[in-house]
Amino acid sequence: MNARKLEQEMAVKHPRETTDLFGHREAETALLNAYRSGRIPHAWLIGGAQGIGKATLAYRMARFVLAYRNPLLPSAQHAQKLWVDPSDPVARQIAAGSHGGLLTLERTLNDRGVMRTVITVDETRETIAFFGSTAAVEGWRVCIVDTVDELNPNAANALLKILEEPPQQSLFLLVSHAPARLLPTILSRCRKLPLRALASSDVVRAAAAATGTAADDPALAEAARAADGSVARALTLMGGDALKLHQRTAALLATLPHIDPRELHALGDALGSSDRVALAAFVDSVDRWVSDRLRADEVNANANLPRLARLAEVWEKIVRAARDTQDYNLERKPLVFSVFGMLAEATR
Repeated sequence: MNARKLEQEMAVKHPRETTDLFGHREAETALLNAYRSGRIPHAWLIGGAQGIGKATLAYRMARFVLAYRNPLLPSAQHAQKLWVDPSDPVARQIAAGSHGGLLTLERTLNDRGVMRTVITVDETRETIAFFGSTAAVEGWRVCIVDTVDELNPNAANALLKILEEPPQQSLFLLVSHAPARLLPTILSRCRKLPLRALASSDVVRAAAAATGTAADDPALAEAARAADGSVARALTLMGGDALKLHQRTAALLATLPHIDPRELHALGDALGSSDRVALAAFVDSVDRWVSDRLRADEVNANANLPRLARLAEVWEKIVRAARDTQDYNLERKPLVFSVFGMLAEATR
């Protein structure tokens, strides 16, 4: 949720414009080898934490497939990575969002100019016309879903129908922050490609390239150390105030289920009324805290399953509340109290 807003706040390149990939060499090689074999699976689920380069890898793959439409030609067979020159017509068209062979499904603005919280079924049904057009016989068609987690139930079922009977020379690249929570029927029709968190050095290089910041900037280095391998998280924390707010939020989360109303008032004041970067830092801190606990309980054979279910349900409510606060520019302090109240109840 945060990365797309930060692109606007900090002039960070959209993944479709990003031609460099930092880390994930094994995943890139897996995609390249599958394509060069001439028998590539039609659907890939690229999973992992937010902000580590999943969408960047998906667009990188799309550029390569659309630039090298015959995987058996020497130009594709001799390629060492999924790199396409930014001056290539395919790369320029994808960067501009105008390539006829690529369809992207992502959240869009509604009629009131507000960002939707889900990808709708009507948008997902665009895949039918896209893959059914006569131009499809001329080469590959690629669909990127960023993210598949944001499909509403009807949209997920609509996507499933076309995944079950994929057209020839079709490629689906599904980006997911939480693959285990997807429909089993979607999971069963995809080749899984899990991505690991980036090394701090890769986070520094990627964030520097995305923002034009010097790689030796001390603020960037400090943000990268606190980012747990996520470029989006490092970008959120690059401002000194955002990093301090993250640390402050993390300290309060560590005291749960105990709540100090005075500290929550102070945290709400620190978020301000319209600072989107500060809000992103707060939401990211909460998201990381909840994610860590869900992952810990999932691997713990003695986990308290009812508490795990409550925490997962609360996480969904927090995400919706945070989106509403961000999209409608609501007051931040009620969100702070609501988030900590729900988490305290869920962790007792």
